[in-house]
Amino acid sequence: MAKLKIGDKAPAITAKNQHGEIISLHDFKGKKVILYFYPKDNTPGCTAEACNFRDNYQSLQAEGFEVIGVSTNTERSHRNFANKFNLPFNLLVDTDQEIVNAYGVWGEKMLFGRSYMGTLRTTFVIDEQGIITHIIDKVDNENASGQVRALLT
Repeated sequence: MAKLKIGDKAPAITAKNQHGEIISLHDFKGKKVILYFYPKDNTPGCTAEACNFRDNYQSLQAEGFEVIGVSTNTERSHRNFANKFNLPFNLLVDTDQEIVNAYGVWGEKMLFGRSYMGTLRTTFVIDEQGIITHIIDKVDNENASGQVRALLT
């Protein structure tokens, strides 16, 4: 799929969350959605990002946002991660990589000089009509919610 850009309709997604419930992006029509993609549960950067969204979740909800995290980890991994860090939002399971591919965030990464395929940490802000209004591809893990807020002022 071509790389998504601001103004594009957000691809429809339906997947299980950490509790085995089926969640669809369409369920949040009429709300603004922060859809963030992260590489792996329980890693330092992903934990910092998730906890930043957790710490600001109530104020984000008060501003009309819903937060949804997506990674290729399993339901059990997501459930353990959410429980360990008291994450109040949905973490969607994408073990088949359909969602990361639909959003164009599955790609080549480098670690210690080794190339591999994985989830590219990216945040999409989607408006009430399902249109992508912002894309953050250089995420500040410890200030992820602040990055979103800075775009909206």
